[in-house]
Amino acid sequence: MLKFFQILLSPFVAVYYLIIKVRNILFDAGIFKSEKVSTKIISVGNIVVGGAGKTPTVIYVLNILKKAGKKAGVLSRGYGRNSKGYKYVSDGEKFFTDVSESGDEIYLAANECGVAAAVSEKRVEGAKKFLDEQSLDAIVLDDAFQHRWIYRDIDILVFDQRFLNKVGKRVQNMLPLGVMREPFRSIARANIVIINRKFSDKTELPKPLGKYFNNKKVFYGKYKATGLYDVKNHNSYSLKEFQGQRSLVICGIARPYSFLNRLEQNKINIKNKILFPDHKEYTNKEVQLIRKKFYSTNANSVLTTQKDAVKLTKFSKELDDIDIYYLKIELEVENKEEFEKEIINIF
Repeated sequence: MLKFFQILLSPFVAVYYLIIKVRNILFDAGIFKSEKVSTKIISVGNIVVGGAGKTPTVIYVLNILKKAGKKAGVLSRGYGRNSKGYKYVSDGEKFFTDVSESGDEIYLAANECGVAAAVSEKRVEGAKKFLDEQSLDAIVLDDAFQHRWIYRDIDILVFDQRFLNKVGKRVQNMLPLGVMREPFRSIARANIVIINRKFSDKTELPKPLGKYFNNKKVFYGKYKATGLYDVKNHNSYSLKEFQGQRSLVICGIARPYSFLNRLEQNKINIKNKILFPDHKEYTNKEVQLIRKKFYSTNANSVLTTQKDAVKLTKFSKELDDIDIYYLKIELEVENKEEFEKEIINIF
């Protein structure tokens, strides 16, 4: 069945690859031009569909800028939102949209860092409108590596270490056969590469891929779990406090392996779980499913991700009788002083 599926999709891979190749040639030749806006632009993206750790990286970069005394904002296309066009999400203190209008990732980043935020499919237009709203020293673009219409001062490319280790596997093919938006040679456009090992041990870069990373500033990142936080009051608890409990685990993220593995490493029972698609928009249907599963399994609590938590808060009344906690994670980058210097040196 798998071979049939691969044969069926193979012609579409060639078509997709040709479109991407021609588009990049036109940009590289200056026929398609990147437009500058009146602030520094830092792009965080990847060449793989979902799950690399872009949002934790965006938060990490925003915090570096804040620590350096720079006024920064975050701009995204707002993947998964139920609105279109430009939306001014937050001024850094107050939110002007809810999470369904902005998308979960930018809402999380803005809320976590206390920075201004906006969404727009067209980044140049969005950045200009954003700068009309706020005077900013820098805009961090979330998921913009392929959006070459806007000039960037730094391009940061993020990889999941587990993905890089799957050399020769189907996932390392171009869409729609694999999960790659662009071929590995596109790494040449990046100024900085972060290999995110998440909660796994550090491994050597596979030899067949080494040539693509030569002469690149490569940093390794990992996740640190800071605890489980109550969705309703944000009180924090250690993971140890949930050992031995019967919990219901729910999440809607691209690659839930690291989240589930971290809970399991801390001896938290993950047998009862509901895995939704990435960027899942929660409705009363999903809430009722959670309630049904929670009570049918005699669970003590619901454990979820921080990205899911921002979407579940609007159902506080419907879930008032259920204790819900999210795992809070932070990205840590090796050689952080050198990484911070790369970011600050653009000013």
